[in-house]
Amino acid sequence: MPRAQIVGWSHSQFGKAEQPDTESLIASILAPAFEHAGIGPEDVDGIFVGVFNAGFSRQDFQAALVALADDRLRHVPAIRYENACATGSAAIHGAMDFIESGRGRIALVVGAEKMTATPTAEVGEILLGASYVREEAGVPAGFAGLFGQIAASYFQRYGDQSDALAMIAAKNHANGMANPFAHMRKDFGFEFCNTVSDRNPRVAGPLRRTDCSLVSDGAAILVLADEDTAKTLRRAIAFRARVQVNDFLPMSKRDVLAMEGARLAWARALSESALTLQDLSLVETHDCFTVAELLEYEAMGLAAPGQGHRVIREGVTRKDGRLPVNPSGGLKSKGHPIGATGVSMHVMAAMQLAGEAGEMAVSDPKIAGVFNMGGVAVANYCSILERVR
Repeated sequence: MPRAQIVGWSHSQFGKAEQPDTESLIASILAPAFEHAGIGPEDVDGIFVGVFNAGFSRQDFQAALVALADDRLRHVPAIRYENACATGSAAIHGAMDFIESGRGRIALVVGAEKMTATPTAEVGEILLGASYVREEAGVPAGFAGLFGQIAASYFQRYGDQSDALAMIAAKNHANGMANPFAHMRKDFGFEFCNTVSDRNPRVAGPLRRTDCSLVSDGAAILVLADEDTAKTLRRAIAFRARVQVNDFLPMSKRDVLAMEGARLAWARALSESALTLQDLSLVETHDCFTVAELLEYEAMGLAAPGQGHRVIREGVTRKDGRLPVNPSGGLKSKGHPIGATGVSMHVMAAMQLAGEAGEMAVSDPKIAGVFNMGGVAVANYCSILERVR
């Protein structure tokens, strides 16, 4: 079976973009993706687009927008994916299935979202569509409210870890300073992140503003190719593993603090890759809220349940630690344009492995893990990446 490999990418600046819509965001980075991969539009066999939308734009049917940026893509099959905050990873899996089934040699994976043109209150309502609406849509403050409940439950079970969350926020903002694509390149420091103030108020439950990822615009593109084609190109990043594990949508049907779907995704990915956490050089993980990163430390096996705080206190996940987590700044600093996020996370990891991460680079990266989740750990995607060329 031909294995799909990453051969190129491009990435927009995340933040409040001057481009008015996803069509223009995608158009702005399409040519750079071709140039980086060393291919032309005529080489593309399939286009896989991740856009959540759900009300951010009246324009739906967004898979068809890519060809508007280059007429030579007019007759290339294109399909749009949506899987909540894991929309980008779902598009990656679709493109990989396409290549590995032998239906095509080269595929574009495009992730994009335009969020900042929508009033903040409406953004919260739109994002709650990724919850179990029947039970969870009435939670104040949208997804921040859901994760505020999760943080409160965690504190009740294991003790107040507000300072550990502030350490995670401070780490990711410090890392984001080196990321030219990050929405917020500002090092707030631990004291600011750990102090409730007019500039850092409580948002939901124990979560402060610095515990919450940003509403952002942005787009990212991956170029995938089969192994034989990748051998003719400039670089190749292989997937040692790629796994999707789902869990119940309603939080009421599971122990959300256990993150069983995420735990299974990590276990299966490490098993499939024949690796352990000790073999990884870095991880890009889904820190939509700092408490999510804390729980993901436990889900990936860095700490026992209730002990995730020790990981950040001991500096394990710092950029100079044993396993750097979110050297890009993560969603917390880089931003979280929903459809682009999963693609962006894979781009950030691939940049590290290809030696193209610039000031973001960790020391001697060999293997990277990526964890992207949709909803409250409902759709869980885990990738293990390794450079082969």
